[in-house]
Amino acid sequence: MIRTVMALALAVTGLAACTDSGPATTAKPEASATPPPSPAASDPTPACDAAADFDARASFRPTNGTQITAGSHMQTIKDRGRLILGTNQGNVLFSSRDPFTGKIEGFDVDMGREIARAIFGDPDRLEIRVVANADRMDRVADGTVDLVISTMTTNCARWQKVDFSTVYYESGQRVLVGKDSPVQRIEDLGGRPVCAVSGSTSLDNLAKVNPAPVRVTRSDYGSCLVAFQLGEAEAVSTDDTILAGLAAQDPYAKVVGPRFTEEPYAIAIAHDHREFTRYVNAVLDRMRADGTWAKVYDRWLGASGPAPQPPAARYLPCTPPGPEPRCR
Repeated sequence: MIRTVMALALAVTGLAACTDSGPATTAKPEASATPPPSPAASDPTPACDAAADFDARASFRPTNGTQITAGSHMQTIKDRGRLILGTNQGNVLFSSRDPFTGKIEGFDVDMGREIARAIFGDPDRLEIRVVANADRMDRVADGTVDLVISTMTTNCARWQKVDFSTVYYESGQRVLVGKDSPVQRIEDLGGRPVCAVSGSTSLDNLAKVNPAPVRVTRSDYGSCLVAFQLGEAEAVSTDDTILAGLAAQDPYAKVVGPRFTEEPYAIAIAHDHREFTRYVNAVLDRMRADGTWAKVYDRWLGASGPAPQPPAARYLPCTPPGPEPRCR
């Protein structure tokens, strides 16, 4: 009965909170900008040959630090007066709606706030738009949002649609089951219903398990938790960071088994704004070096132990010749 009541409460919350306008501002545009650098200064990285392989964990090296050059996408954002962040509202600890303030907050949101701070000197100049997992790359590519920070794994297939920053968080896929379940690992769930979000790499990973579970799809992990609580799925499987947030909402659930995948999270940005990707990488470099990354970790994930070292930045040795780099 308790589980049913919690499920209904979550479902009602989800229906009531389908969008978020965020703390959008109407700040005056700031006109100052540094002159555009010469082509050589803006991109000293040598060009790749057409057949070069590509490392999905690597990104474009910062070339101008956090300078905002005239004509850049950063200048467009600054003139607009706010950074538009795409994320979701169902990942407790990473991006979820506070039931008291109504604001979406978490680790991922704080990453966006630091990028807004770099551009404006003010982390609150951030407009949050809720984006379904299945739509994340499309909303980046069509310019609905400036970037997506949403526990999003960088991989070769996704690089074909969007660019990614350097990796800002290392996660891995595990399993959430009932407290009294004998399941110890994902292979124990062969032929049984397991929920993951449509459009996620977690769903794809389930198809590779042997014996394969029966995949149950929902639009977000809050809905997966409801499906689990209603008995429509025996387990939920996704990144352990997301599962930790789900387990915190359900005292009758637990996370089991070792990680059976590697899920490096990175920030998605449109191919058209590669200079913005370099800029974001400069912000991430600063956060790793000055302790900001560790402070964000402690704020949201400190209950799981001391902050680890942030993922080291990996940079491409050369600039791919086209907008859709080949992956290995």
